[in-house]
Amino acid sequence: MLYSEKVMDHFANPRNVGELENPDGVGEVGNAKCGDIMKMFLKIEGGKITDVRFKTFGCGAAIATSSMATELIKGQTIEEALKLTNKAVVEALDGLPPAKLHCSVLAEQAIKTALADYYRRNGVDPTPLVGEISGECDGHCCH
Repeated sequence: MLYSEKVMDHFANPRNVGELENPDGVGEVGNAKCGDIMKMFLKIEGGKITDVRFKTFGCGAAIATSSMATELIKGQTIEEALKLTNKAVVEALDGLPPAKLHCSVLAEQAIKTALADYYRRNGVDPTPLVGEISGECDGHCCH
């Protein structure tokens, strides 16, 4: 399986790894059966994502997509972050092998789940803003 240099770089040197203390939103997607679990932590001030961290248990592509996704939403408004698609994550990484595309879907879902959590914590129903998020593995698993 061939990976782009950007994928290898984000896998070897992932950005924004770890947890945030007192996050404003936390999202976890994936499951142990599938082997890929992503957890995103967001710090939001004045409608902007001021900081973001992730913890990913999974393959290299899962780590690389999480890392790239955090880079793409850092400093963005909530509205901009909600528009981030898995396709944009894949393009920013210069592509992924077809068998690994689901990793980018998980990264997108992790962000949306964390934003939904942020809305809930602030007494807002996230569904009209974020949409329905399954957060479950779709069977195209890495392991």
